[in-house]
Amino acid sequence: MIEQSKPDSARFLIDSIKAFVRDSPLNRLPPELSEPMFEEPLVQFADGDDPLFTEYKKIIGTAHLTPREALAKAYSKTPRGIAKNISVISWILPITGKTRQTNRRHILTPSRPWAYTRWYGEIFNDALRKNTVELLIALGHKATAPMMQPYFKVLSNEKGRYSNWSERHIAYAAGLGTFSLSDGFITEAGIAHRCGSIVTSLALPASPRVAKRPYENCLFHANGKCTACIARCPAGAITKDGHDKIKCYQYGREKLGYLVEKYQVKVVGCGLCQTKVPCESQNPTRRLNRKSSS
Repeated sequence: MIEQSKPDSARFLIDSIKAFVRDSPLNRLPPELSEPMFEEPLVQFADGDDPLFTEYKKIIGTAHLTPREALAKAYSKTPRGIAKNISVISWILPITGKTRQTNRRHILTPSRPWAYTRWYGEIFNDALRKNTVELLIALGHKATAPMMQPYFKVLSNEKGRYSNWSERHIAYAAGLGTFSLSDGFITEAGIAHRCGSIVTSLALPASPRVAKRPYENCLFHANGKCTACIARCPAGAITKDGHDKIKCYQYGREKLGYLVEKYQVKVVGCGLCQTKVPCESQNPTRRLNRKSSS
């Protein structure tokens, strides 16, 4: 095993993830567009034994795995016997400004670059997960990408679909942002992004969770005035009461299904509530904080 200090290991991993996003040929739109899908990622860490991960079993569902459980399952070990230290690496892949701009002009369906980024962007995200796992294993550590494991499942309850490993909730635990009225995840780079994570036995310094509340970055929850995502939703799935996951999913399947063939993708994500909104590419509450402190 190659021994490194925690700060050295953290810096090395952040640099490796950023380099992969910058240099990988998979991070590209179709040849005729010749643009990257994602800008430079945000990368942070969480303590895999943070009590918040246990709370997720109540917040999300009992099936949601803790990082320790996820790593143990990947290695056919018991949670207690898998490793002394468990860390989580979480990243945000901001969608490029050009792609966001194309989606701003749409009101009922996503633009082609947006749909392409939803489908092929997640294929790239899997490549990033795989590359990071292999890097950690080569350094002598255990590592897994729960989203790519056979045990990963998408389940349903009365509120709609949910999974046993939520990348958004992992990102929240790592201090990368907070949730929104639309159920999206608002980071310092905004809400238009994909996110991913890795669990490892390498001890890494946990990033601070600056936000005091789980919806702190959302303007609606900050002052009750912003309803931009409500107006942007063609399914009527977002109201002041929150996001109706069932309506959202049905709109994607029933109204947007024809775009699978048109755009030549297997999944079409609407994403209209993530563009042409104040939180598209920034944390909009920063302006409120600056005004209150001036």
